[in-house]
Amino acid sequence: MSAPTVSSVPVPSNVPGPVPGTPLDPAVVADLHRDIRSTTGQTDTVIAPFTGDGLHELPLSSTHDVADAYARARLAQIGWARAGFAHRRRVLLRAHDLLLARREALLDTLQTETGKTRGHAFEEVFQVLSVTRYNAVAARRVLRGQRRRSGLPVLVRTRVRYRPKGVAGVITPWNFPLSLAAMDVVPALAAGCAVVQKADNQGALSILMLRRAFIDAGVPADLWAVVTGEGAVVGEAVTAGADYVCFTGSTPTGLRVGRQAASTLTGASLELGGKNPMIVLDDVDPHRAAAQAAYACFSSMGQLCVSIERIYVQRGVADQFLREFVTTTRALILGSALDYSTDVGTLTSPEQLERVTEHLADAVEHGATVQAGGRARPDLGPYFFEPTILTGVTPAMRCFADETFGPVVAVYVVDTEQEAILAANNSEYGLNASVLSGSARRGLRVAESLEAGSVNVNEGYRGSFSAVDAPMGGVKASGLGRRNGPEGLKRFVNPVTIASATGVLALPSTGAEVARLERPMVLLARALKAVRRR
Repeated sequence: MSAPTVSSVPVPSNVPGPVPGTPLDPAVVADLHRDIRSTTGQTDTVIAPFTGDGLHELPLSSTHDVADAYARARLAQIGWARAGFAHRRRVLLRAHDLLLARREALLDTLQTETGKTRGHAFEEVFQVLSVTRYNAVAARRVLRGQRRRSGLPVLVRTRVRYRPKGVAGVITPWNFPLSLAAMDVVPALAAGCAVVQKADNQGALSILMLRRAFIDAGVPADLWAVVTGEGAVVGEAVTAGADYVCFTGSTPTGLRVGRQAASTLTGASLELGGKNPMIVLDDVDPHRAAAQAAYACFSSMGQLCVSIERIYVQRGVADQFLREFVTTTRALILGSALDYSTDVGTLTSPEQLERVTEHLADAVEHGATVQAGGRARPDLGPYFFEPTILTGVTPAMRCFADETFGPVVAVYVVDTEQEAILAANNSEYGLNASVLSGSARRGLRVAESLEAGSVNVNEGYRGSFSAVDAPMGGVKASGLGRRNGPEGLKRFVNPVTIASATGVLALPSTGAEVARLERPMVLLARALKAVRRR
């Protein structure tokens, strides 16, 4: 069923009107709420970040709801897996077209729930389209069965097939609800799995709108269930019931999810925190480098796992770069418009504002200098905060090594490439990194030395983030496993090796028979080596 419009569905008397300044139709919200597995009768007030007002009362799930979702999903998954690649491809491509047709409603909802600008929201919607299209088309090529070379040529044939793991448990955060959901859910569906997803309350409406497009396209409703609620309760139930776990969030929570999954030998992919570095080499155009740096640091108000929080700039260009970076940052337009007239939105919650404010206050108290920004903007909305550039940051400050996850970046001056590389790698994290250089060859050479799951040259994060045919993930405390690309699809299947005897010659079954075959087999081993046969 398509998402209803205000003209097609009457507004129930107990549904409040829309929050001032938001485009959300209360009838549509109430209809989406019915897609949540919830029998508790309890709700949570979700705020509108632009205003701080209550946006809607989200129904909450229980562990019983999670168990019911898994039971229904397992039944639905049997038929979905048997339907085959061609059927799944058609359904997913229909979902792609529905998402494209509904993009304005998706953008409105995403901005209203997260406080993003229209441009940053569009970046996320476009990512969902790319992920859906890629997995729909690539799944058969990546996951179809294939012949492999036998260890006993002529005597045995060997084939590998891929069997869907069953039901994936997906836990997603509030900051990029659409794209982070799609990068786990869509490949699971394309591989023949079902999904039980624990949505963060703040991003639940966006996820429900995403799911509705897939259901309308032909995905069975029970195949993709959405639950809500407290992570320590509902999230643990999702992890406990899963045949494979996908988690995106903080490193401390990810470690708990990983330990819980490991206790039952359940596989998991975990994309966790980052303290992502950028290296600015001394051959850059300072103006262009500053524009790249500003977008990489302040997109979605820095509430992005791959955004840049540390910049190491070579001394030869440091003064010019910092001057241009400050000018560019101060010129960014903050606002809550539901169009493309603003450059930066708002922080999403009071907790985010508190964290950013505490990191900044601690840095200034210990001697850091604010070069740009550094102020909350309650005149624009309760959680607005100016994009902030710091210099003089030292290890004594919380923002030196801890992830701020907000619009605060520290700039450091270094003398050499090697010093920059060592400083960039001196972190417990390793999610994303960036190198800006006037020479692509030089930039690539420096990129080869950085310890991160993805590295962008002359770009901040969008190059690797948008490369849906390439793996994405972290090293060190930034996680394990990969999403996107063939690696992202293969997470959701178990490879099964099937070997069959040809009957040309019976394999030996007694010591005497092995003795007779020893010499021919040795000659065969030498021959295979001579022709470089694996």
